[in-house]
Amino acid sequence: MTNQVVMQMAKELKGASKKNKAPIWSRLAELALKPSSARRTVNIGQIDKFVKDNDIIVVPGKVLGTGYLSHKITLCSFSISTSGAKKVLDSGGKILNFTDLIKSHPTGKGVIIIG
Repeated sequence: MTNQVVMQMAKELKGASKKNKAPIWSRLAELALKPSSARRTVNIGQIDKFVKDNDIIVVPGKVLGTGYLSHKITLCSFSISTSGAKKVLDSGGKILNFTDLIKSHPTGKGVIIIG
């Protein structure tokens, strides 16, 4: 059974995809509706390897705090551990929810999906 919060998030993502003609939001809605066992788990250290300073990252799963983050990034994920959030904020980055991310980047340009 899918959580009502996840259902609402998927609905919002699909609406943003149609409104802004941005397929990235539709893809994230599909990933959100997958079973939780199929979602990805990504460590901060893995994110650090693939990003540059000031990148906007979306993780369709959970972000864990293992590793170090040497870049300032903007992160949006389905879930994040306390230590992962602390490391993002300590590096000077930001953590956004999907609503804020859609408002700031309606077409999805410059948004990178990792995981």
